[in-house]
Amino acid sequence: MNKKVLIVGTGMGGLATGMRLTAKGYKVVFVEKNNKPGGRLNQIKEEGFTFDTGPSFFSMPYEFEELMADCGIEMPFEFIELDPLYTVHFKNKNKPFYLFKDIKKLSEQFEKYEPGFEKKFEAYLKKCEQLYKDTVDIVIKQNFDSIFEFILALMKVNPVHLPVLIKSFWEQTNFFFDSKEVRQIVSLIAFFLGRTPFDTNAVYTLLSYIEFKHTGYYNVKGGMYTIVKSLIKHLEKMGVEFYYETEIVDYREKSNMLSSLIDSTGKEWKADIYVINSDAAFFRGAVFKRKKFTEKKLNKMNWTMGYLTAYIGVNCKLPQVEHHNYFLGDNYEEYSRDVMRNPGVLEKPYYYVNLLSKYNNECAPEGCEALFFVCPVPNLIYKKDWSDKEAITDSIIYDFSERIGHDISKNIIYRKVFTPEDWQEKFNLYKGSGLGLAHDIGQVGAFRPKNYDEKFKNTFYVGASTVPGAGLPMAVISSRLTVERILRLESV
Repeated sequence: MNKKVLIVGTGMGGLATGMRLTAKGYKVVFVEKNNKPGGRLNQIKEEGFTFDTGPSFFSMPYEFEELMADCGIEMPFEFIELDPLYTVHFKNKNKPFYLFKDIKKLSEQFEKYEPGFEKKFEAYLKKCEQLYKDTVDIVIKQNFDSIFEFILALMKVNPVHLPVLIKSFWEQTNFFFDSKEVRQIVSLIAFFLGRTPFDTNAVYTLLSYIEFKHTGYYNVKGGMYTIVKSLIKHLEKMGVEFYYETEIVDYREKSNMLSSLIDSTGKEWKADIYVINSDAAFFRGAVFKRKKFTEKKLNKMNWTMGYLTAYIGVNCKLPQVEHHNYFLGDNYEEYSRDVMRNPGVLEKPYYYVNLLSKYNNECAPEGCEALFFVCPVPNLIYKKDWSDKEAITDSIIYDFSERIGHDISKNIIYRKVFTPEDWQEKFNLYKGSGLGLAHDIGQVGAFRPKNYDEKFKNTFYVGASTVPGAGLPMAVISSRLTVERILRLESV
């Protein structure tokens, strides 16, 4: 196999696609806008501190295992199961909740808030498991050539799940639980999809099964960027070429085929096959100038929220802080309903904190800690001005300090803040939407931008805004689906 593949972008989807194609004998070349690989799965390494910039843990490790098996290599990085999965801190409660996969240990914490919690939670997880097993292979891990084909697949799903399609994630949790504490904690996972429990379909409660029963969550020894470094090392060993600081801005075509892509310096990049790991909707509009993906049309689509991320280095140890933590206020419903569109809710931010250095000493100087804060915020469609980013960050640091009983503002020796403006500029995320297109019922499966181009037969897409969706495991699945498309083209 001597055919050349050009992959635009080095996110998880692009790297996994490159690995699978290299294993099939294709010659693979990557071009990347930034000066290092990884896309959102990236790293800041400055002044002795190391921070993961995006994902800080992952689920479904078997997708990575399948990727390595497909490529005939051993797992090149070490992942460690989290126990507890994470902690949740409510305002005005003295003790955090520890989210264990062990349902007995979990139930001990919730029984006084939700009498009969263990039985209720087991019933909830049983429903989530049924949803997972009845949908994941039929709907999520498949390519569809038409909406009709997708609808036929949906008809194969057990009809017992039909009522779920008309419910929100929040409504489904309310059906099983009565206490606000349990409802809020169980529905938190909806934020992992870049939306809220109020505008995420109840089908995605299947994630609770993955979370508590199926695989749980995992961290990577040395930090999440170790995944990228290990995959790059393997790809380079296989002769794959990488060209950084290369942004694609234009193209040439011939006979319904893409003949070359053109970077910002005017250089042409030619290949037999092209794979776009940039946002599938944004790239079609910005580079290919497709009418269906103009800015006006993109603005009418449903996008995920933005994220304000703060990377904070402190010259002290924080033994009272766990590895993964969520800090919630006392107005969860109001906040969740407004956070996508109302910048005013940032006055009382909800946020996640990752203490990377807790189990990775090399990620901070001796006696110091590396803290990664993530706060859901409106994307640039709803909040265009981020001149207040430092004030918002100050409010998060103040709240965090109050909650842990230690004013870290006096110990900060490194500080960097990214807003949706930065995420858009650095990674071409449309309007700074952290996870690309949302997973509404009208934007999943065959309703999502296709992983093959509508015009160019030799052009394909991989990543968050094409099938099956956002998240590291989804990016790995996306790579398999994209490679299936390429192999099908080659067999014609």
